[in-house]
Parts: sequence; C-alpha cells; structure tokens
Amino acid sequence: MIQDLGDKRLLNQFRNCKADDHDYVFCFEGTEFALNEKNGEYSVPMALDFQESRLQYLFSIDDDKYFLAMGEPIPEGFVRKTFREVRTLGSIELAFAAATAYHLYQWYRDNQFCGRCGKPMVHSHVERMMHCDDCGNCVYPKIAPAVIVGVTDGDRILMTKYSGRDYTRYALIAGFTEIGETAEQTVEREVMEEVGLKVKNIRYYKSQPWGSESDLLLGFFCDLDGDDDIVLDEDELSEAEWFHRNEMKVEDDGISLTRAMMTAFKEGNYPR
Repeated sequence: MIQDLGDKRLLNQFRNCKADDHDYVFCFEGTEFALNEKNGEYSVPMALDFQESRLQYLFSIDDDKYFLAMGEPIPEGFVRKTFREVRTLGSIELAFAAATAYHLYQWYRDNQFCGRCGKPMVHSHVERMMHCDDCGNCVYPKIAPAVIVGVTDGDRILMTKYSGRDYTRYALIAGFTEIGETAEQTVEREVMEEVGLKVKNIRYYKSQPWGSESDLLLGFFCDLDGDDDIVLDEDELSEAEWFHRNEMKVEDDGISLTRAMMTAFKEGNYPR
C-alpha cells in the first residue's frame, strides 16, 4: 500500500530546522503541486528553487527532508500534478510523500486564524502545533478515522461504484466515523445506509493513512446477516453488486487499501 516504503522509513517527528539547498519542497496551489519533469521522469523540486520562499519542515524519508512552501502559488516552469495523477506514475514513495505533504498543507492553510477568537495563529517551535497567543487555543493536525468495508457472503463480495465522482472504478463501502461511534458501529451504519444490509462477524484487516483526505482508513471485513437484497442509496452510490471471487477483475495497485482488500478476498487471503 501507499505507506509501504520497503527498507525506507518515514520520520514524522516535528523538527524546527531550515532547509538546505538539496532538501525537497512541495508547493501546492489548490489540489495541484509542482514537480520537475525530465525525459518522462518526475521529481520533487529542491529548496534551491525556492530561496525566496518561507519553508516549513514537514517530514523526512530516511535522510531526505521535505518542506512546504508556505502561502504562495506554484511558480512558472514546473509541471502541475494532482495526487490522483501522481498515483499512476509508478513511484510509491512519491505518491506517499505527496499525500502526506498535502495532508499537512491543508492543515496549515486552514488554521491561519484561531477558531475560538479569530486572532492569527502562531507556529510552535517545539512541536507540530498552531497556537493562539491571545486566548491560548492549541490546534494539532486533523486525522479523521474512516472505514473501508468488505461485505462478504461466502464466496461473494459486495462491490460498489460512487455516485457523482470522477473515480468510476469499483470500490468498497466506505465512510467516516461519526461522533460517539466505534469503528465497528461505523461499519454497521455505513452498510445499512448505503445498501440496506445487515452485517455480522466484523473483523479488522489493516489500516492506511490517506493524506489527500486527512483520513486514517480502517479496513474491515464482515459477513452478510440475513437477506442479500440491496437497497441503494443513490446519493452515495451509482451501483452495488455481488461478485463471486472468480468473477472479480481486480489487481492490487500497491497504493490503496481498497484494492488490497479486494485482492485479498479474490485470493482468499483475508480474515475469516
């Protein structure tokens, strides 16, 4: 999956440090960010290209440090890409770094002013936190728990397609955990809301950070409990259909938890 970097390691601890010329810099404008391109190969720009910019340390992958260019548009001369486009370029490390950087970019962008008193927020120099000197409010990066659900019935699994989204491939039922819920209760509610089915034997599979949406995705499998007739929530889904594992045309893309779960079911390598 996207966080699986092989022998490399994400070092996400906050550091109060300045960028060297050859450290990497993400510069975002909306959902797009800047990349260099040479002979079809893409790379993250370096700090020497942003010498006049205010750079905020984000994280490191092994010895490679990544920074964020704060509050400025993408300069001329760079290729613009979105996270979804970068997922197809073949580099898991680039996709993971971009998603994680975008997660923090959104947090810095959305917390320039205090949500309690409206005064400007200040960057902490000792931890990844924004604080208000006026009222003492402290804000840490948002991480939103959400579930991905593989609903199974023997050798069948329920596969769905989103309604009104650019992503048109088959997916699994998904949704955010609401106030006061456990993750297991979220599974039950989302399945009932989206397809009108009851489930049982809910069991955890794997988790995945999904920085493009500020999520922590929690993967679960569960069994159908009772009638298999689907009542589709057409505001959320355009399709929902049972597939026998032999009918599934899906491969693990090495990126998403959804594809990993589909492949695990197809191959029979999932918790029973």
